[in-house]
Amino acid sequence: MSHTTDLTLPVYADVVDLDRYPIHELDSDKGKALIDSCRKELAKDGCCTLARFIKPAAVTKMVELAGQLKEKAWVSDKTHNVYFTPFDETVDADHPLAHHERSAKHGIAYDCIPEDAPLRRLYESDDLTRFIAAVLEKPVLYRSADPLDALQITRFHPGEELGWHFDNSEFSITVMYQKADQGGDFEYVPGLRTKSDECYSDVREVLQGDRSRIKVQSSAPGTLAFFHGNCAMHRVTLVEGKTPRINSVLTYGEHDNMRLSDLTSELFYGRTSSDAP
Repeated sequence: MSHTTDLTLPVYADVVDLDRYPIHELDSDKGKALIDSCRKELAKDGCCTLARFIKPAAVTKMVELAGQLKEKAWVSDKTHNVYFTPFDETVDADHPLAHHERSAKHGIAYDCIPEDAPLRRLYESDDLTRFIAAVLEKPVLYRSADPLDALQITRFHPGEELGWHFDNSEFSITVMYQKADQGGDFEYVPGLRTKSDECYSDVREVLQGDRSRIKVQSSAPGTLAFFHGNCAMHRVTLVEGKTPRINSVLTYGEHDNMRLSDLTSELFYGRTSSDAP
């Protein structure tokens, strides 16, 4: 799939359905309506999904690319608690601080993704950055300066999963490419904790199997999702069958020159940003 050379169109015109999602014309009536609609959905329970945001041909290309790059993926399989902090041995075994979760996945770093890849061209556009900032009501956002983590492709192979956890960051942006045959559902519990109360008893109930507050985020291919994961515990359920779950995470921040720590980089990619070309 070759991208457009028409200078009147954005370089990502073959990637995004601009008729439905005019991110290149945010000051237009349709652009303003899109931002307003996204803000309202996000305000409900901290999640906003835009179905068919990415065109089918671009989704197909990214799935093919993820297959071509699978040998470059860093395979991680770790246990952790829901806060990604050291396990607390002074509390009961069923306390969230001591509870063990497992996360296993294949992570393809930004510097492995070709410059002409559909999602890389979209991620590196100022239009998408402005759109994300507008929906999140941020005066300005910056794309990550990390050569490994700015845009990644994640493959969850059969037997892999992302355990229950809270995000350290206020928000995350993801794009879905391929669903698993079975499992691989993105489950979340909105408002499970607050900034002033960890709500350990409520967290414990979910970890012990209470599903009364769990919601499932749409995982249809081509979906762009906004998610507030700092106060909403979430996970990707165990992938089953032969087909891997494939998605991308797009990283933004409110400060420029944002990078992972060497420790986190080693955990996610098996190397640090200084090792990147």
